[in-house]
Amino acid sequence: MTDAPDGAPVVVALDVGGTGMKCALVRPDGAVVHAERHPTGAERGPAAVVDTILDVAEGLAGKARAEGLTPIACGIGVPGLVDEVAGVAVWSSNIGFRDVPLRELAATRLGLPTALGHDVRVGGLAESRLGAGRGVRHVLFVAVGTGIAAAHVVGGSAAAGAHGAAGELGHIQVRPDGPRCGCGRPGCLEAVASASAVGRRYTELAGTPLTAAEVADRAAAGEELAGQVWREAVEALADGLATAQALYDVETMVIGGGLARAGARLFDPLRAALRERMTFHREPRLVAAALGDEAGCLGAALLALDRLE
Repeated sequence: MTDAPDGAPVVVALDVGGTGMKCALVRPDGAVVHAERHPTGAERGPAAVVDTILDVAEGLAGKARAEGLTPIACGIGVPGLVDEVAGVAVWSSNIGFRDVPLRELAATRLGLPTALGHDVRVGGLAESRLGAGRGVRHVLFVAVGTGIAAAHVVGGSAAAGAHGAAGELGHIQVRPDGPRCGCGRPGCLEAVASASAVGRRYTELAGTPLTAAEVADRAAAGEELAGQVWREAVEALADGLATAQALYDVETMVIGGGLARAGARLFDPLRAALRERMTFHREPRLVAAALGDEAGCLGAALLALDRLE
Protein backbone atom coordinates (compact mmCIF):
# COMPACT_ATOMS: atom_id res chain seq x y z
CA MET A 1 0.00 0.00 0.00
CA THR A 2 1.07 3.57 -0.66
CA ASP A 3 0.32 6.67 1.40
CA ALA A 4 -1.34 9.64 -0.26
CA PRO A 5 -1.35 13.30 0.84
CA ASP A 6 -4.55 14.93 2.11
CA GLY A 7 -6.94 15.77 -0.67
CA ALA A 8 -5.14 13.50 -3.14
CA PRO A 9 -7.35 12.15 -5.93
CA VAL A 10 -8.17 8.44 -5.94
CA VAL A 11 -10.29 6.14 -8.07
CA VAL A 12 -12.72 3.64 -6.56
CA ALA A 13 -11.90 0.40 -8.39
CA LEU A 14 -13.65 -2.99 -8.31
CA ASP A 15 -12.75 -6.22 -10.10
CA VAL A 16 -15.81 -8.47 -9.83
CA GLY A 17 -15.27 -12.20 -10.27
CA GLY A 18 -17.53 -15.21 -10.04
CA THR A 19 -16.54 -15.95 -6.44
CA GLY A 20 -14.83 -12.82 -5.12
CA MET A 21 -14.40 -9.10 -5.62
CA LYS A 22 -11.04 -7.36 -5.42
CA CYS A 23 -11.51 -3.72 -4.53
CA ALA A 24 -9.17 -0.77 -4.07
CA LEU A 25 -8.58 2.94 -3.92
CA VAL A 26 -6.05 3.71 -6.63
CA ARG A 27 -4.08 6.89 -7.29
CA PRO A 28 -3.85 8.19 -10.87
CA ASP A 29 -0.26 6.92 -11.03
CA GLY A 30 -1.45 3.37 -10.36
CA ALA A 31 -0.39 3.19 -6.71
CA VAL A 32 -2.85 1.36 -4.45
CA VAL A 33 -3.75 3.37 -1.34
CA HIS A 34 -6.16 0.84 0.15
CA ALA A 35 -7.30 -2.66 -0.83
CA GLU A 36 -9.97 -5.04 0.38
CA ARG A 37 -11.77 -8.20 -0.75
CA HIS A 38 -15.36 -9.32 -0.56
CA PRO A 39 -17.28 -12.44 -1.60
CA THR A 40 -19.37 -11.95 -4.71
CA GLY A 41 -22.13 -14.23 -3.46
CA ALA A 42 -23.30 -15.09 -6.96
CA GLU A 43 -25.50 -17.87 -5.55
CA ARG A 44 -27.80 -15.13 -4.17
CA GLY A 45 -28.72 -14.00 -7.68
CA PRO A 46 -27.68 -11.07 -9.91
CA ALA A 47 -29.76 -8.43 -8.11
CA ALA A 48 -28.03 -9.20 -4.82
CA VAL A 49 -24.62 -9.07 -6.52
CA VAL A 50 -25.44 -5.63 -7.94
CA ASP A 51 -26.43 -4.46 -4.45
CA THR A 52 -23.14 -5.73 -3.06
CA ILE A 53 -21.13 -4.00 -5.80
CA LEU A 54 -22.86 -0.69 -5.12
CA ASP A 55 -22.54 -1.05 -1.33
CA VAL A 56 -18.82 -1.86 -1.55
CA ALA A 57 -18.15 0.98 -4.00
CA GLU A 58 -20.04 3.44 -1.81
CA GLY A 59 -18.12 2.22 1.23
CA LEU A 60 -14.78 2.71 -0.54
CA ALA A 61 -15.72 6.25 -1.59
CA GLY A 62 -16.74 6.99 2.00
CA LYS A 63 -13.48 5.57 3.33
CA ALA A 64 -11.52 7.75 0.93
CA ARG A 65 -13.30 10.89 2.10
CA ALA A 66 -12.93 9.91 5.76
CA GLU A 67 -9.16 9.65 5.23
CA GLY A 68 -8.94 13.04 3.56
CA LEU A 69 -8.75 11.73 0.00
CA THR A 70 -10.86 12.85 -2.95
CA PRO A 71 -12.63 10.15 -4.98
CA ILE A 72 -12.78 11.39 -8.58
CA ALA A 73 -14.16 8.39 -10.48
CA CYS A 74 -15.23 4.76 -10.21
CA GLY A 75 -14.11 1.89 -12.40
CA ILE A 76 -15.71 -1.57 -12.41
CA GLY A 77 -14.55 -4.69 -14.25
CA VAL A 78 -16.94 -7.62 -14.68
CA PRO A 79 -16.80 -10.95 -16.55
CA GLY A 80 -18.95 -11.88 -19.52
CA LEU A 81 -20.22 -9.74 -22.37
CA VAL A 82 -19.86 -6.03 -21.64
CA ASP A 83 -21.07 -3.05 -23.67
CA GLU A 84 -18.52 -0.51 -22.51
CA VAL A 85 -20.02 2.33 -24.56
CA ALA A 86 -23.47 1.90 -23.04
CA GLY A 87 -22.09 0.87 -19.65
CA VAL A 88 -24.15 -2.32 -19.57
CA ALA A 89 -23.23 -5.79 -18.30
CA VAL A 90 -24.99 -7.61 -21.13
CA TRP A 91 -24.46 -11.21 -20.06
CA SER A 92 -22.43 -13.21 -17.57
CA SER A 93 -22.79 -16.93 -17.06
CA ASN A 94 -21.09 -17.12 -13.66
CA ILE A 95 -22.81 -14.09 -12.10
CA GLY A 96 -26.10 -14.17 -13.97
CA PHE A 97 -26.07 -10.61 -15.28
CA ARG A 98 -28.52 -9.88 -18.09
CA ASP A 99 -28.56 -6.31 -19.44
CA VAL A 100 -27.62 -4.67 -16.13
CA PRO A 101 -26.97 -0.89 -16.51
CA LEU A 102 -24.20 -1.09 -13.94
CA ARG A 103 -22.40 2.11 -14.95
CA GLU A 104 -25.53 4.21 -14.49
CA LEU A 105 -26.42 2.50 -11.22
CA ALA A 106 -22.93 3.09 -9.77
CA ALA A 107 -22.71 6.68 -11.03
CA THR A 108 -26.08 7.48 -9.46
CA ARG A 109 -25.22 5.87 -6.12
CA LEU A 110 -21.72 7.36 -5.84
CA GLY A 111 -22.20 10.66 -7.64
CA LEU A 112 -18.99 9.96 -9.53
CA PRO A 113 -18.14 9.48 -13.21
CA THR A 114 -18.10 5.70 -13.68
CA ALA A 115 -16.63 3.35 -16.27
CA LEU A 116 -17.60 -0.29 -16.80
CA GLY A 117 -15.24 -2.72 -18.52
CA HIS A 118 -14.63 -6.39 -19.22
CA ASP A 119 -12.46 -8.02 -16.57
CA VAL A 120 -9.84 -9.37 -18.98
CA ARG A 121 -9.67 -6.15 -21.02
CA VAL A 122 -9.10 -4.03 -17.92
CA GLY A 123 -6.48 -6.54 -16.78
CA GLY A 124 -4.82 -6.16 -20.18
CA LEU A 125 -4.86 -2.38 -19.81
CA ALA A 126 -3.04 -2.63 -16.50
CA GLU A 127 -0.44 -5.12 -17.73
CA SER A 128 0.24 -3.05 -20.86
CA ARG A 129 0.68 0.25 -19.01
CA LEU A 130 1.93 -0.75 -15.58
CA GLY A 131 3.05 -4.37 -15.82
CA ALA A 132 4.82 -6.84 -18.09
CA GLY A 133 3.84 -5.02 -21.30
CA ARG A 134 4.91 -1.58 -20.15
CA GLY A 135 6.68 0.41 -22.86
CA VAL A 136 5.39 -1.85 -25.65
CA ARG A 137 2.86 -0.48 -28.14
CA HIS A 138 1.27 -3.74 -29.35
CA VAL A 139 0.41 -6.18 -26.53
CA LEU A 140 -1.85 -9.22 -26.30
CA PHE A 141 -2.80 -10.09 -22.73
CA VAL A 142 -4.01 -13.69 -22.43
CA ALA A 143 -5.68 -14.89 -19.23
CA VAL A 144 -5.51 -18.68 -18.90
CA GLY A 145 -7.53 -19.80 -15.91
CA THR A 146 -10.93 -21.46 -15.64
CA GLY A 147 -11.43 -20.21 -19.20
CA ILE A 148 -9.27 -18.39 -21.71
CA ALA A 149 -9.75 -14.83 -22.94
CA ALA A 150 -7.53 -12.11 -24.33
CA ALA A 151 -7.21 -8.35 -24.63
CA HIS A 152 -5.52 -6.71 -27.62
CA VAL A 153 -3.97 -3.47 -26.40
CA VAL A 154 -2.54 -0.94 -28.83
CA GLY A 155 -1.00 2.25 -27.51
CA GLY A 156 -2.53 1.64 -24.11
CA SER A 157 -6.10 1.14 -25.37
CA ALA A 158 -7.93 -2.20 -25.51
CA ALA A 159 -10.38 -2.86 -28.34
CA ALA A 160 -13.82 -4.02 -27.20
CA GLY A 161 -15.16 -4.91 -30.65
CA ALA A 162 -18.43 -3.92 -32.30
CA HIS A 163 -20.51 -5.88 -29.78
CA GLY A 164 -18.27 -5.94 -26.72
CA ALA A 165 -17.09 -9.47 -27.45
CA ALA A 166 -13.56 -8.92 -28.72
CA GLY A 167 -10.81 -11.16 -27.37
CA GLU A 168 -12.69 -14.43 -26.95
CA LEU A 169 -9.55 -16.36 -27.84
CA GLY A 170 -10.75 -19.32 -25.79
CA HIS A 171 -13.39 -20.00 -28.40
CA ILE A 172 -11.04 -20.49 -31.33
CA GLN A 173 -11.52 -24.10 -32.41
CA VAL A 174 -8.16 -25.85 -32.14
CA ARG A 175 -9.25 -29.51 -31.86
CA PRO A 176 -12.39 -30.21 -33.96
CA ASP A 177 -12.63 -33.70 -32.47
CA GLY A 178 -11.88 -32.48 -28.95
CA PRO A 179 -14.07 -32.15 -25.86
CA ARG A 180 -17.20 -30.04 -26.06
CA CYS A 181 -16.82 -26.50 -24.79
CA GLY A 182 -19.29 -24.76 -22.52
CA CYS A 183 -20.29 -22.63 -25.52
CA GLY A 184 -21.55 -25.78 -27.28
CA ARG A 185 -18.83 -26.30 -29.89
CA PRO A 186 -16.27 -29.12 -29.74
CA GLY A 187 -12.56 -28.45 -29.36
CA CYS A 188 -12.46 -24.79 -28.36
CA LEU A 189 -9.10 -23.67 -26.98
CA GLU A 190 -10.40 -23.25 -23.44
CA ALA A 191 -11.94 -26.74 -23.53
CA VAL A 192 -8.45 -28.14 -24.15
CA ALA A 193 -5.85 -25.78 -22.69
CA SER A 194 -7.41 -23.87 -19.78
CA ALA A 195 -6.40 -24.73 -16.23
CA SER A 196 -9.76 -26.39 -15.62
CA ALA A 197 -9.43 -28.39 -18.87
CA VAL A 198 -6.02 -29.73 -17.81
CA GLY A 199 -7.47 -30.96 -14.52
CA ARG A 200 -10.49 -32.50 -16.25
CA ARG A 201 -8.35 -34.29 -18.83
CA TYR A 202 -6.11 -35.88 -16.22
CA THR A 203 -9.10 -36.96 -14.15
CA GLU A 204 -10.73 -38.48 -17.22
CA LEU A 205 -7.64 -40.57 -18.04
CA ALA A 206 -6.45 -41.45 -14.54
CA GLY A 207 -9.64 -41.45 -12.53
CA THR A 208 -7.88 -39.30 -9.94
CA PRO A 209 -9.01 -35.66 -9.58
CA LEU A 210 -6.12 -33.20 -9.81
CA THR A 211 -5.76 -29.49 -10.37
CA ALA A 212 -3.70 -28.12 -13.26
CA ALA A 213 -0.97 -27.14 -10.78
CA GLU A 214 -0.80 -30.70 -9.50
CA VAL A 215 -0.65 -32.05 -13.06
CA ALA A 216 2.24 -29.67 -13.78
CA ASP A 217 4.04 -30.86 -10.64
CA ARG A 218 3.62 -34.51 -11.59
CA ALA A 219 4.71 -33.84 -15.16
CA ALA A 220 7.86 -32.12 -13.86
CA ALA A 221 8.49 -35.12 -11.59
CA GLY A 222 8.42 -37.41 -14.61
CA GLU A 223 4.97 -39.00 -14.43
CA GLU A 224 4.18 -40.16 -17.97
CA LEU A 225 0.42 -39.53 -17.96
CA ALA A 226 0.75 -36.08 -16.42
CA GLY A 227 3.43 -35.26 -18.98
CA GLN A 228 1.13 -36.32 -21.81
CA VAL A 229 -1.76 -34.19 -20.51
CA TRP A 230 0.53 -31.19 -19.99
CA ARG A 231 2.03 -31.51 -23.50
CA GLU A 232 -1.44 -31.73 -25.04
CA ALA A 233 -2.45 -28.49 -23.32
CA VAL A 234 0.77 -26.68 -24.26
CA GLU A 235 0.47 -27.75 -27.91
CA ALA A 236 -3.14 -26.58 -28.08
CA LEU A 237 -2.28 -23.29 -26.40
CA ALA A 238 0.54 -22.76 -28.89
CA ASP A 239 -1.94 -23.32 -31.73
CA GLY A 240 -4.25 -20.71 -30.26
CA LEU A 241 -1.45 -18.20 -29.73
CA ALA A 242 -0.15 -18.76 -33.28
CA THR A 243 -3.61 -17.94 -34.60
CA ALA A 244 -3.70 -14.86 -32.39
CA GLN A 245 -0.33 -13.71 -33.73
CA ALA A 246 -1.57 -14.14 -37.31
CA LEU A 247 -4.52 -11.91 -36.45
CA TYR A 248 -2.93 -9.29 -34.21
CA ASP A 249 0.82 -9.23 -35.03
CA VAL A 250 1.83 -8.08 -31.54
CA GLU A 251 5.28 -7.46 -30.10
CA THR A 252 4.56 -9.05 -26.72
CA MET A 253 2.13 -11.64 -25.40
CA VAL A 254 1.57 -11.39 -21.66
CA ILE A 255 0.24 -14.64 -20.18
CA GLY A 256 -1.66 -14.43 -16.91
CA GLY A 257 -4.15 -16.48 -14.95
CA GLY A 258 -3.75 -19.67 -12.95
CA LEU A 259 -1.87 -21.66 -15.58
CA ALA A 260 0.86 -19.02 -15.81
CA ARG A 261 1.84 -19.79 -12.21
CA ALA A 262 3.53 -22.92 -13.55
CA GLY A 263 6.37 -20.62 -14.60
CA ALA A 264 9.13 -22.20 -16.68
CA ARG A 265 7.22 -25.50 -16.81
CA LEU A 266 4.71 -23.67 -19.02
CA PHE A 267 6.75 -20.94 -20.68
CA ASP A 268 9.75 -23.00 -21.85
CA PRO A 269 7.78 -25.59 -23.85
CA LEU A 270 5.20 -22.99 -24.92
CA ARG A 271 7.86 -20.68 -26.39
CA ALA A 272 9.38 -23.62 -28.27
CA ALA A 273 6.01 -24.78 -29.59
CA LEU A 274 5.01 -21.27 -30.66
CA ARG A 275 8.36 -20.78 -32.41
CA GLU A 276 7.75 -23.95 -34.44
CA ARG A 277 4.45 -22.52 -35.65
CA MET A 278 5.85 -19.23 -36.90
CA THR A 279 6.42 -18.99 -40.67
CA PHE A 280 6.52 -15.44 -42.01
CA HIS A 281 5.03 -13.91 -38.84
CA ARG A 282 7.35 -12.37 -36.29
CA GLU A 283 7.62 -14.41 -33.12
CA PRO A 284 6.20 -12.40 -30.21
CA ARG A 285 7.99 -12.06 -26.90
CA LEU A 286 6.18 -14.35 -24.45
CA VAL A 287 6.23 -13.17 -20.83
CA ALA A 288 4.43 -13.84 -17.57
CA ALA A 289 2.01 -11.27 -16.22
CA ALA A 290 3.57 -9.06 -13.56
CA LEU A 291 0.64 -7.64 -11.60
CA GLY A 292 -0.98 -10.84 -10.33
CA ASP A 293 -4.57 -10.52 -9.18
CA GLU A 294 -4.23 -6.73 -8.76
CA ALA A 295 -4.38 -6.27 -12.54
CA GLY A 296 -8.17 -6.14 -12.72
CA CYS A 297 -8.50 -3.44 -10.06
CA LEU A 298 -5.69 -1.37 -11.51
CA GLY A 299 -7.13 -1.68 -14.99
CA ALA A 300 -10.61 -0.69 -13.83
CA ALA A 301 -9.06 2.45 -12.32
CA LEU A 302 -7.18 3.20 -15.55
CA LEU A 303 -10.37 2.79 -17.59
CA ALA A 304 -12.19 5.21 -15.29
CA LEU A 305 -9.37 7.75 -15.61
CA ASP A 306 -9.45 7.39 -19.40
CA ARG A 307 -13.15 8.24 -19.39
CA LEU A 308 -12.42 11.46 -17.51
CA GLU A 309 -10.18 12.72 -20.30
